[in-house]
Amino acid sequence: MADEEKQISPSRLVDVSIDEASIGRISPEVDHERQVAIFDLLEENVFELVDGPTGPYKLKLLMAEQRLCFLISRAESTGPCATFMLSLSPFRSVVKDYFMVCENYFDAIKSAPPSRIEALDMGRRALHDEGGKLLSERLEGKVAMDNATARRIFTLLCALHWRG
Repeated sequence: MADEEKQISPSRLVDVSIDEASIGRISPEVDHERQVAIFDLLEENVFELVDGPTGPYKLKLLMAEQRLCFLISRAESTGPCATFMLSLSPFRSVVKDYFMVCENYFDAIKSAPPSRIEALDMGRRALHDEGGKLLSERLEGKVAMDNATARRIFTLLCALHWRG
């Protein structure tokens, strides 16, 4: 029974990568968030192509022509089975606000009182939720995912989108 419980659901990501050339300069804090998001994403996610082959899947994120590009392939194949490109325009405001709050949060954790840190963290989480929701909406009809997966992919979008 234990082996059956460990089986990987086909509706999930088993590999996530980011095109290093697309990242640009990012702060150590943002890089850490990116690494944690990938780790958390691989630990637990719900991700399924709506009209495509079943997973499990590999996801590569990159920037192409000022668009966020999702290259999705089946775990056992090398070539993409689906490619989606999203305009970054709808994300610009929430990404800008998210990074402003993150910068204030990282500055605050060095010396601010706990109440200030908590308030900034709540703002950061709210913007993270907003970004994840927007990502889910933009991928509606293409990819089905849960809120936690959308939030983590939004973190990765920020790593690609942010230019320091």
